[in-house]
Amino acid sequence: MGHETGHPHIVFEMDLTLHETRRRAEVVAALGPGWDPVAVMRGEEEAYDLLYSGLDREQRQTYEMLVSAGVLPPRGADRAAD
Repeated sequence: MGHETGHPHIVFEMDLTLHETRRRAEVVAALGPGWDPVAVMRGEEEAYDLLYSGLDREQRQTYEMLVSAGVLPPRGADRAAD
């Protein structure tokens, strides 16, 4: 293909798999042995529950509009904002 125009193309490929694996290992090491991903996720869910609890009527309508528009993820019936 590149030879048709008289300019050869040079294929340059770089496999970043090793770099990405090393980067992820460094992130996990930096988090330390006390990092508990399940506890972090549980804490995030608790924060969302608190954030969307106690909404007044207008706030609830806005919340539902944002969920319908796909801006916010739907929360299960047992987790819906009251």
